[in-house]
Amino acid sequence: MNKGVEYEVRQAGIDDLASIFHLGEKVFTSHGYSNLYRTWDEYEVTTFFNQESENVLVAEDDGKVVGFAMGTTIEKARSAWSYGHLVWLGVEPDYARSGLGSMLFDRFKRLMKKQGVRMLMVDTQADNEPAISFFRKKGFENPTRHVYLTMQL
Repeated sequence: MNKGVEYEVRQAGIDDLASIFHLGEKVFTSHGYSNLYRTWDEYEVTTFFNQESENVLVAEDDGKVVGFAMGTTIEKARSAWSYGHLVWLGVEPDYARSGLGSMLFDRFKRLMKKQGVRMLMVDTQADNEPAISFFRKKGFENPTRHVYLTMQL
């Protein structure tokens, strides 16, 4: 890891999908963030890439994928606004607090602005304090808690 170094952030290609998936498996663990872990799978990665590849970014350090961002744009029928949703932001644990997450987010935000997005949304688990702190520093406001209920069948 090279703290303070400019990493290469670029649009993901099909050859990056396996790296994105495996990095997500490492970051979104069942013992850390169970709701994130529950929804992270290979279909999540391939679906985002197939439907909105322009909104899938990777960050590389010396040719290795060390971070990613995946999101979508949302058009509402009775709204003049376009909305953006950053669905996944993952950074290799060894690169935490290196500025890499900020670089990915800033690039994603610029991408959304180019697409005409006027409001950007993110969500995470209510107890994911590092993510909540990160997004607040990035200017997000008005956190609202969601309740997820599960049932074993």
